[in-house]
Amino acid sequence: MGKKMGRPTDNPKNTIIKIRADEKTVEKLNKCSEKLNINRSDVIRKGIDTVYDNLDNK
Repeated sequence: MGKKMGRPTDNPKNTIIKIRADEKTVEKLNKCSEKLNINRSDVIRKGIDTVYDNLDNK
């Protein structure tokens, strides 16, 4: 049996990152996810992009 086929993409997400978070942070993440109507992983990616874009050393 071959590899399971999913939706084709130009940007595969094949790295898993685990974090520890307190309840307040998780509540904020969930609220952002609901409000923006995107999944929690996308909220985190947007947050990383925002922080990266604001770095002085581009």
